[in-house]
Amino acid sequence: MPSTRKTVVSLVAVGTLLGAPGVAAADASPAPSGAPKGDGAAALCRRAPKTDQRIDRILDRLRADATRRGSVARLEQRVANAKAAGHTEIESYLNDRLTFRRSLIPTLEARQKDLSEVRKWCGTHNDGNEK
Repeated sequence: MPSTRKTVVSLVAVGTLLGAPGVAAADASPAPSGAPKGDGAAALCRRAPKTDQRIDRILDRLRADATRRGSVARLEQRVANAKAAGHTEIESYLNDRLTFRRSLIPTLEARQKDLSEVRKWCGTHNDGNEK
């Protein structure tokens, strides 16, 4: 099922991008010389609304019922179906994916909480443009 694999790959990609923003930019361009001059507050304040929407969208998908692709409930149903059919290897594989997908929920909820604090900070500090 390529579409299911796309969903998992996109969830992994989003989780990776949200967790390690510097790693995603590792390309052939030369490394910047010297240490960073700031903390990137202005850029983070600018991206916060879009990041918040992305986290909301992913959490909605993960928490949806079994009819929604990418949901925990759908993957749980697939694990149950594999177990009922006696496909132990498939069940084991899907169960590992289920464990990972379940772990995304608390991670994204924590990021959502942190991001709300960042948005409050941005509101009181001129969107990170104060020196």
